[in-house]
Amino acid sequence: MDLTVRKLRYFAVVAEERHFTRAATRLFMAQQSLSRQIRDLEEEVGALLFYRTTRSVELTPAGEAFLIGVQSALASLDAGIEEARRHDAGAVGHLRIGFGLGAALELTPYIVEEFSRQFPNVEIEMREFGLPDQSAGLSEQWAEVAIIRPPLSDPNIVAHTLFVEPRVLTVSVRHALAHRKTLSVNDILDVPLAVGRSTDEEYRRFWSLQDFRTGVTEPLLTPTTSNTEEIELIAAGLACTVNPAAIMRYIPHAGVRYIPIIDVPGSTLAIAWRRDRVSPLALAFNRVAQEVRAREVETVEGIENPFSGVVFTLAVPNS
Repeated sequence: MDLTVRKLRYFAVVAEERHFTRAATRLFMAQQSLSRQIRDLEEEVGALLFYRTTRSVELTPAGEAFLIGVQSALASLDAGIEEARRHDAGAVGHLRIGFGLGAALELTPYIVEEFSRQFPNVEIEMREFGLPDQSAGLSEQWAEVAIIRPPLSDPNIVAHTLFVEPRVLTVSVRHALAHRKTLSVNDILDVPLAVGRSTDEEYRRFWSLQDFRTGVTEPLLTPTTSNTEEIELIAAGLACTVNPAAIMRYIPHAGVRYIPIIDVPGSTLAIAWRRDRVSPLALAFNRVAQEVRAREVETVEGIENPFSGVVFTLAVPNS
């Protein structure tokens, strides 16, 4: 039996109109073609579905029974099609979001709130990842989308910038540099640094200022597993570290000072996903994040320029 969806829809319209000409007009087809399709359907079903007269058609008892099943089947099919399209467009489902310390900083609640408003049927699951996983769950394929700080080594990770903020040197209040209002990169190349315990070479290179160290002996690097561990190590005077400026707001500590480094590239915060595992919801989350970033101009300005009166320049890394 070959009961095509098209024939079932034709049958439902004829049953509703009770007239072949009106039904054919509504279906944008010739009356003869419609009549032939209905006859074929009756042969396939094995029952007479309509009583035909010169002026109208009426459902037979078999047709009445068949109509109930057809209407239910078409309604279920249409609902299934709509649900599939909504899933494909990212309108429903489940989204896992990975993030590091502070996520998207002050933009985080705005982004999540706006995404939930636009996609009320999407369940959001968020997880914080420590310093060892700078991909925030993308590399292990837990997260579909993540809020990260490039650069990272993984070529499968696609990142779209939200904003760029200055980098600071975090030192103990008793450190020799603690009195400085600003620092240049050459001031700190011999300073022992704490760096997150990560196997990502690009990450380690960026935060240890490796691009500026040609001809300079690399200082002692102390691996750490969390930002709070890092700050306590620094407060004790055992090391210093290079951080994004947001660390001042997210981990304030009476025992440390945060000093802007005026001549190194800033720290980028980005929305990212895997190139080989792209979901419509991940793309939708990035779109919403970029919309919020464009809307919250003052908030972004405060993130990107947290030091009043400090002029930043860009040093050229040693080659």
